[in-house]
Amino acid sequence: MRTRTQRLALALICAGALFPGAATYAPGTAGGASAGKPATHSVVIDGLKYDPETLTVKRGETVIWTNKDPFPHTVTAQGKFDSHDIAAGGSWKYVARTAGEYSYICTLHPNMKGMLRVE
Repeated sequence: MRTRTQRLALALICAGALFPGAATYAPGTAGGASAGKPATHSVVIDGLKYDPETLTVKRGETVIWTNKDPFPHTVTAQGKFDSHDIAAGGSWKYVARTAGEYSYICTLHPNMKGMLRVE
């Protein structure tokens, strides 16, 4: 006669054979319950540049710009979005809701340029 622990172990082994993906499931991973959650993307402002300079996202996804320079910057797409001043060490987030290509600059340092593509 098998013990309860042995029966449970055998049941788990059989379940793993019948449902191989069940053994590797982890919430928040591909195939998990949060697979439909919009992604979050990062752009680092450092050395008077946006990195990456061009970013492509899907509608509904979030972009977070983080300022690593020791002085403020902006993320400004004329008539579309404007972060206003992002302090040194600060960040600003934007949810991309409308498809299109958005060229942006830092109004404090107009030589800084970036592109956000929203699909």
